[in-house]
Amino acid sequence: MSPEEYVETLRKVAHRRGWELNPDRDILVDLAGGLIANRERYGYASCPCRPASGDIKKDRDIICPCVYAEDDIREYGRCYCGLYVSKDVAEGKKEPPSVIPDRHFEKYLP
Repeated sequence: MSPEEYVETLRKVAHRRGWELNPDRDILVDLAGGLIANRERYGYASCPCRPASGDIKKDRDIICPCVYAEDDIREYGRCYCGLYVSKDVAEGKKEPPSVIPDRHFEKYLP
């Protein structure tokens, strides 16, 4: 499957959750390619912006869409990697921050 084809799968996921896909086509296709590469490498589509261990049990929370996406989109207007965005961001009504805190990393801090 090509990244362009995978975008349609991601669009369905976004629609079911009330999200939108990043309107920047270059970013969108690049992230789709990263998800495809991780699926081929690990057997599951882990977030391309976070290191995966290769153990699905350990990585369950970073399989796209990650468990942090909903809170990130609600609070910042986009998920950590920027694949999924809120409707306001997609429509240009809100500008999300270029960087948001990594909730996944925070769970490992003492």
